Amino acid sequence: MPPSLVLQPAVLSFLQAARVGRLATVDAAGLPAVIPICYQVEGSRLFTPIDAKPKRADWRRLRRVRNLRANPQVAVVVDRWDEDWTRLAWVHLRGRAALEEAGPVHTQGIALLRAKYAQYRDMPLETLPLIVIEIAAARHWGDLSVAPPTHLA
Repeated sequence: MPPSLVLQPAVLSFLQAARVGRLATVDAAGLPAVIPICYQVEGSRLFTPIDAKPKRADWRRLRRVRNLRANPQVAVVVDRWDEDWTRLAWVHLRGRAALEEAGPVHTQGIALLRAKYAQYRDMPLETLPLIVIEIAAARHWGDLSVAPPTHLA
């Protein structure tokens, strides 16, 4: 098993401060799908829930779940847009995803997500799976500082 990836402190801070990312999956035929996600990162893992927000289908039939079962290789992009282009930044993660429905990794992910997002504190995440991504590679570009934009001060 390869050693765990250690994210640079600036990358980790940027990821932990951001509120939304985009998860890219690919189906068995090679067709990509991208969706916005809530997430949290700890160590070399990214956690994102299949949460209780309304869905058109049972979680087992969601495209991202079907895609992960066909091809667990995924990408996540987290970016910051600003009218001041000196503040633009992004982080691109690649890794292998798995669905966790119970156990210590599931419990850890739920705690991390609830600490970051108040909306998850009353949501029954224990009854739903988490997508857990073992981060294999990370690239970034731009100013990853988390200071507020100067034009909002």
